[in-house]
Amino acid sequence: MRKLIYAINMTLDGCCDHTKMTPDEDLFEYYIRLVRDSDLFVYGRKTYQLMVPYWPDIAKNASGETKADVEFARAFDSKKIVVFSRSLDKVEGKNTRLVSTDLKDEILRLKQEPGKYILAGGVAIPSQLIELGLVDEFRFVIVPVLAGEGRRLMDGISLQEKLRLKLVESKIFKSGCVALRYLKP
Repeated sequence: MRKLIYAINMTLDGCCDHTKMTPDEDLFEYYIRLVRDSDLFVYGRKTYQLMVPYWPDIAKNASGETKADVEFARAFDSKKIVVFSRSLDKVEGKNTRLVSTDLKDEILRLKQEPGKYILAGGVAIPSQLIELGLVDEFRFVIVPVLAGEGRRLMDGISLQEKLRLKLVESKIFKSGCVALRYLKP
């Protein structure tokens, strides 16, 4: 069965808003490896519209971009994407599929398919996936910033019981960011 991995950057005070932090080359390298090891992304509408067409456009026209941006864009553009939305009518790209059916049923079906792991990003859909008990691994990158505001993981979600995780890896970057990898026991 394929694993579902949730990966996100967050500030020291728990903000997951990408506009409150700036990734550096080290973080891009970290995420490039993570993306290359996956073969399917799971997003909600907001995260999908944040990522597409931005990264596919960079993959097609790399002029003026950093090497890390281009590498990430090319790795991103080569993957399949499933977008969960009830408000979108269509999605872009030959590798992208729109789903408006039951989140749990679709994720369970995708986990049964052969392939590399599934990578979830954003806040709303991953929070629901955590609530449903479908996330197998968590990759949090803590950015040394106090944002004081912004969207937080699990806003509006109530877990039936505490979810205890096991730390299996950590990495400190030159920038002061810390990557934490947790598994469900």
